[in-house]
Amino acid sequence: MAHKIKLLLAEDEAALGQILKESLETRDFEVILCENGDKAFDKYKSEAPEILVLDVMMPKKDGFTLAKEIRAIDDTIPIIFLTAKSQTADVVEGFSIGGNDYLKKPFSIEELIVRVHNLIDRTKTQKTTEIITIGEFTFDLAKQQLKFKDDESIQLTHRESHLLFHLIKTKTKF
Repeated sequence: MAHKIKLLLAEDEAALGQILKESLETRDFEVILCENGDKAFDKYKSEAPEILVLDVMMPKKDGFTLAKEIRAIDDTIPIIFLTAKSQTADVVEGFSIGGNDYLKKPFSIEELIVRVHNLIDRTKTQKTTEIITIGEFTFDLAKQQLKFKDDESIQLTHRESHLLFHLIKTKTKF
């Protein structure tokens, strides 16, 4: 059986929250549903989810405030905001406080699932491939640096790092 992605969903609209929870669970997600930001923060601490899907407008603690509190202690967990607020200023605020994605209501469950998988894949890649050894070379993907033995590191461009990473990743397929 494949690993189920543990997702914390904070949504104050009970009907929407239940529909999302059931839809995600039928697609092999483990969903922790919370109806406000306070409960979501407690569940985040006790359940260790892999990704957060937060409604922006919730009682007790809104999604932006919740994200700020979580970002203060965890700067790597992926966060997707769900909201009816679609003004540019709202979107900018969501990204500037550490959100990784922003989905405007109404949205399709398929779009949410694709965004969740993309963020999870990106996070796993960043965690598992920070430093790669290739013969006598060391490649640090996070810092985009290549080093030969004990020589000085060479700073690579984003494109060079991306290309090198994909070449390394596919080398075993040939």
